[in-house]
Amino acid sequence: MHYTLHQLDIFYKVAKLKSVTKASEELFLTQPAVSIQLKKFQDQFDIPLFEVVGRKIYITEFGEEIALAAENILSEVNAINYKALSFQGELAGKLKIAIVSTAKYVMPYLLTDFINNHKGVDLSMDVTNKSEVVKSLENNLVDLAMVSVLPKHLKIVSIPLMENKLYLVVGKQYEHTGEKVSQAVFEEIPLIYREQGSATREQMENFITSHKISTYKKMELESNEALKQAVIAGLGFSIMPLIGIKNELNNGDLQIIPMKGLPLITNWNLIWLKSKNLSSIAKHFVEHINESKAKITETHFNWLNNY
Repeated sequence: MHYTLHQLDIFYKVAKLKSVTKASEELFLTQPAVSIQLKKFQDQFDIPLFEVVGRKIYITEFGEEIALAAENILSEVNAINYKALSFQGELAGKLKIAIVSTAKYVMPYLLTDFINNHKGVDLSMDVTNKSEVVKSLENNLVDLAMVSVLPKHLKIVSIPLMENKLYLVVGKQYEHTGEKVSQAVFEEIPLIYREQGSATREQMENFITSHKISTYKKMELESNEALKQAVIAGLGFSIMPLIGIKNELNNGDLQIIPMKGLPLITNWNLIWLKSKNLSSIAKHFVEHINESKAKITETHFNWLNNY
């Protein structure tokens, strides 16, 4: 057998993601390139590694064993690379972060200079809802996390970053005078929620409950992007974080409806467990955030002050 580390990496990504398309995106390769290398890798085994049924790929039991071996091999290769860079005096290793889905509009700007200045640092970033982020933190699966609502049951260290404002948002189809709307609007237009476990959902429900608002109809969507597209299409309206709707506000696809009690204001925070022994890379990143957060906020998020 003469398979390469490149082929091993491709098969591992396909096995992990159960998708050639997703693997190609993560590896920054074209789908045909991934498919060709996947076939070359399979040709070196007499036993099938995977099966394709319809448009879905299924990893066989033998394929799962090979994927596990590939993970261990690639991990050792990465360790060698990290050690080589460390002996050259460079920061090297993996930074593991979990962020709530709306934080994807913020975190890349906090990471860019750090990752570009430390070529030996590999980033693993899980983008999910608040409950899953907190689980990852609690189970010590990540170094750091970014949330807008601090978990009360954990002892954590936090770095405040910037405000997170949530407004009542509707598509361009809705006509209003510009004056503040009353609570009666919730009885006229369907309200769209994020899924259970989302911090945005939690804030929205707290607002509805505390103001004793009666809602006309409720829809639930699994991501901020899906919710945004539903509001743009006119399916209903929602209370959404301002950070994720800049372009849609600028091009007129979405509009903010003023209402008493809004915006809801929380704060973005970089957090980690108080008991966590941060890696050298995580410590350097925390230092980077403390030194540069004000400049990054001013450069990239000054537009938030217009609302």
